[in-house]
Amino acid sequence: MVKRSKGTLSTYTRKLKSKGKVGMTSIFQEFNPNDKIVINLKAGHSGMPHPRYRGKHGVILNKQGNAYVIEIKDGNKKKTLISYPVHLKKV
Repeated sequence: MVKRSKGTLSTYTRKLKSKGKVGMTSIFQEFNPNDKIVINLKAGHSGMPHPRYRGKHGVILNKQGNAYVIEIKDGNKKKTLISYPVHLKKV
């Protein structure tokens, strides 16, 4: 038998203690080039990297408008992603 998919709802649901709106400090947080970050997906789908990169560590390359350009290592390849700061967290 094929295993039933759990869908994406459980991926984006937040734990009981962290429910509510996304804080303004996480929306307007600033990063500098060469800052180390973790991709931490939050509610709000604009400027969100693909869910396969959730929990990956990366480095900020530069700022592009309101978003940041991030370089991550996926296997042996280096990839660049563009994401809003609400989906990023400093290490």
